[in-house]
Amino acid sequence: MEKKKILFIGTGGTITAKMVNGSWRPGEFNETELLDFIPEIKNLADINTIDLLNIDSSNMQPKHWVEIAKTIKDSYSEYDGFVITHGTDTLHYTASALSFLLQDLSKPIVLTGSSAYAGF
Repeated sequence: MEKKKILFIGTGGTITAKMVNGSWRPGEFNETELLDFIPEIKNLADINTIDLLNIDSSNMQPKHWVEIAKTIKDSYSEYDGFVITHGTDTLHYTASALSFLLQDLSKPIVLTGSSAYAGF
């Protein structure tokens, strides 16, 4: 059986944070490094990564929602699904915005975040 092709889109948030000079900084892990925490995933799907944004989700703005939607739209024909890492503070706003920006799609788009950093 052929593996599904997934685009893993990074936007920052705690899931990609590292402690730097006494404070947590989002986007310190890139998406490829994040996937290295679960090496078995390479057996499940063919995953390509893109580090689209490296921001704290409290700084997420409508222009970023458009950028995420455009990234998905531009690569939609190449992938079977999309996973977006995101900070938890505004993940629900991004999910809502994407539901309006990307309608009538037949492929899954998953937003995920974490209240703990990836190396926890």
